[in-house]
Amino acid sequence: MKQISITDLKTNTGLYVNMAQEQDVIITRNGKAVAKLVTVKPDKKASWEHVRRLFSGMTLSDEDVAAAREERLR
Repeated sequence: MKQISITDLKTNTGLYVNMAQEQDVIITRNGKAVAKLVTVKPDKKASWEHVRRLFSGMTLSDEDVAAAREERLR
């Protein structure tokens, strides 16, 4: 993780935006972290784990899934 000042960000915006595609970039003001640049690429593994935790202990039959789908489509 890279730390940069707001002044550095203003001076080299393109560089740090490109860098944020590969790693998080922490932006500081007066030596204190105020923001973070991160990639928009989803972390698929973390997303899947989050969804799995949301539905842990829940069992849905095919009929339940079909009914929920129909309701959503209405």
